Amino acid sequence: MATTVQEAPGRSKSGLFIPDYVFVEPHALDYPLGKELYQRFQREGIPIQMTTSHNQVRGIPGETDAEKYRNAKRTLVIGVRKTLKFETSKPSAEYAIPLATGCVGHCHYCYLNTNVGSRPYIRIYVNTDEIFAQAKTYIEERAGEITRFEAACTSDPVSIEHITGNLKRAIEFMGEQEWGRLRFVTKFHHVDSLLDARHKGHTRFRFSMNADYVIKNFEPGTSSFSERLEAAGKVAKAGYPLGFILAPLYWFEGWEEGYTDLLERLREQLVPEAMEDLTFELIQHRFTKIAKSLILQRYPKTKLEMNEEERKYKWGKYGKGKYVYPDVKAKALQAHLEKEISRLFPQARVEYFT
Repeated sequence: MATTVQEAPGRSKSGLFIPDYVFVEPHALDYPLGKELYQRFQREGIPIQMTTSHNQVRGIPGETDAEKYRNAKRTLVIGVRKTLKFETSKPSAEYAIPLATGCVGHCHYCYLNTNVGSRPYIRIYVNTDEIFAQAKTYIEERAGEITRFEAACTSDPVSIEHITGNLKRAIEFMGEQEWGRLRFVTKFHHVDSLLDARHKGHTRFRFSMNADYVIKNFEPGTSSFSERLEAAGKVAKAGYPLGFILAPLYWFEGWEEGYTDLLERLREQLVPEAMEDLTFELIQHRFTKIAKSLILQRYPKTKLEMNEEERKYKWGKYGKGKYVYPDVKAKALQAHLEKEISRLFPQARVEYFT
């Protein structure tokens, strides 16, 4: 049985993430949010240490690498985002907007196992005005055409929104941009604080969904399918354009029935408002050699299949590549999902399969 948000360590009874340890960059105290959070965690009695850089945090307790990893996932680092050059985020968006790095969930397959490597702690950035000013510059450079920003490339912003409020700020900032749009995806159901945001339809709110087999075996520390679905209904009623990312599409025994069941439950339980502007994004399971090594080290009992001999090697940018399904399996996954989405959600748009 997978760990739910209620069962995960470092969580309140409502399932909200509560850090066990907090590190603060001195310069973060020059910003209102940094000062507010420092005082808040002091009042709550959570251990606070200063750190020279959010990229080099030392002093997270643990005797073994496994203990240090678990404790790092329960550590919050309050810092200033100094690099304001945004990364690209194809095919989801033109740019990734950096609100945070690291995730409180424990999804075995997550690419952050590689991306954050030895720094799995949760980093939040308090200089949001500077980040939004940079986003505005990118928007103005492309004035006349829409510029999309992905807010969940390196984190799940909903999982820490009760701490930072940065996602709501980003939503309302983008609501004022004629040519700017925001996108993010979450596996968490804590959306109530975002329902009254002045989004003006400029933010697409997406939920990551999967077959029961994947959620139960590979997504501990996240909200359940039913919790995510209920949250999606709230979001749709609040007027947000809605989307679902089905990822990673995973080949398991009975996968066709599993994904059909997932989509049929979505169709049965989604509120009518959700159907008006609905999108799907389809992403097959992939891994790198580095990710495989880290996953097996951090989750030694995982059932995640990562046999390179049964995969196709796909080259990416910077001369690096990843293991994906061979064409026959990939095309079977794509064809089945697209057929069922067309049958159950004829008005929806499949944005891509990768």
